[in-house]
Amino acid sequence: MFRVVLPTDFSDNAFHAISYAVKLLEKSTCIFYLVHAYNPPVYRADYTLGSPGQLGLPDTEKYKAEEALEKTRQKIKAQFNIPTHTYVTHAAFNSLADEIASITNKENIDFVVMGTQGATGAKEILFGSNTVHVIQRTSVPILAIPSFFEFKPPHNILFPTDFEVDYDKANIDFLLKLSKLWHAKLHVLHVSSPSGLDADQEKNKTYLQGMLLEENTVFYDLPDQELIEGINGFQNKAQVELLAMVKNKHSFIERLFIEPIIKNIGLHARVPFLVLPYNQ
Repeated sequence: MFRVVLPTDFSDNAFHAISYAVKLLEKSTCIFYLVHAYNPPVYRADYTLGSPGQLGLPDTEKYKAEEALEKTRQKIKAQFNIPTHTYVTHAAFNSLADEIASITNKENIDFVVMGTQGATGAKEILFGSNTVHVIQRTSVPILAIPSFFEFKPPHNILFPTDFEVDYDKANIDFLLKLSKLWHAKLHVLHVSSPSGLDADQEKNKTYLQGMLLEENTVFYDLPDQELIEGINGFQNKAQVELLAMVKNKHSFIERLFIEPIIKNIGLHARVPFLVLPYNQ
């Protein structure tokens, strides 16, 4: 069974990501947590001490959020009606990143599925601020869905890596579990440097190959080039429905957070992006 958090700001982008999650897991037993974190639109003194509900006062923002969440739940049920899927609604006065981190720990969540942008997101930005904060704060995999990506079963998953990751500390097991849902092929992509791999990288590569020995996996070594160029070049030659990367201090993902507006991002903005956590 999967336990999945589905954040929503009630935008079309958010519902698009929810729909993707439901379709992705249509053959699985799931509990989906529909989560909305809210802040008052106008300053109110009672919110400075916590939500009004904690003080025994009416919390109109919470009531509105709960009503909108229930409408979202009913909309999902009407469109999909999958008997093995259960939906729990959850509204809280908090930042989205903090609330997801909290519920992830309390409910033993497997992963989070969310849109790359909110209601006013600009398409030239890879991740909206909420998505970035959730990825940075959360200790479970995050699957970010572009607003214009129409669901396709992930039969081909691209996994770029520099082999600088200790894969024993990365959640590779989740990646494999996800890939088996649709009998996906895992394409492990490495962009070679002129100096080749050092001893640690060779060790990590051997370890990863051992983990994937019995899986449907292909390894590729591309000539020295920029990572985006390598990924886009691969995409032009092969069909890819999902991109997966490990978020560690050396990874390309970390650089994206420092430089959030990326031109010519290509593949990154076109397919769902799975960010795997790394336990330092």
